Amino acid sequence: MLPLLLFFLLTTTVATTQASSDGAISRQIHLLRPQTGSQGRHVPGISCMSWRLGVETHNIVGWTTIPAACERYVGNYMLGHQYRQDSRAVTNEALLYAKSLNLTKDGKNLWVFDIDETSLSNLPYYAHHGFGVELYNSTAFNAWVLEGKAPALPESLKLYNKLLALGIKVAFITGRGESQRSVTEINLRYVGYLTWEKLILKNSSYTGNTSVVYKSSEKKKLEESGYRIIGNIGDQWSDLLGTNVGERTFKLPDPMYYIS
Repeated sequence: MLPLLLFFLLTTTVATTQASSDGAISRQIHLLRPQTGSQGRHVPGISCMSWRLGVETHNIVGWTTIPAACERYVGNYMLGHQYRQDSRAVTNEALLYAKSLNLTKDGKNLWVFDIDETSLSNLPYYAHHGFGVELYNSTAFNAWVLEGKAPALPESLKLYNKLLALGIKVAFITGRGESQRSVTEINLRYVGYLTWEKLILKNSSYTGNTSVVYKSSEKKKLEESGYRIIGNIGDQWSDLLGTNVGERTFKLPDPMYYIS
């Protein structure tokens, strides 16, 4: 009886100590916990890490800003090593896929790249605007775009160059407007995207349509003109959903904003 009692006391002590320790660790890891969900609803007990997972898996949709309590978490993620590592995991897999293909040599193999937060990074802008905690301001963002200073996302630039070396052509499809074509071309070339088959910007005929409708329509035109979209990469699910999405899609991380 005595050995059993001692075992019980020891087990209880260890469990209590571990729970206390885990609690301390939990508070250190999850310093920021959101108080609201994507629609302003209170979501108790959901960490910012879990919120980001919901965003990346397209389970949390239709949101306009990140939860206010997650500004620091998202900022640390975007500016830290994890964002780059996550991006690298995606582009490495994309390259492995591209290398595995038995490609024809007719010049019709095409890979579609989104631009913002895929080919170019707007982190210098979002670092001054709360990493998505502020409502989107088209005037301020367009002013930043017109500066033409967006750096390349290094992982995407590396993928771009590797795809070209494999004989795969590249098309850019962006939500930027036609009025930003010149500065976008200059910005792309300045950071290392020196050539492309197509650079498609959103014209006024798509006013009122979602990004899914716009990008699906433009990809359909590419396929109807004879191209085979063998790959498609973007940071938004609207880059990858809809029709004519390509033979395989790749989702880069972006917890800062949502485009339908």
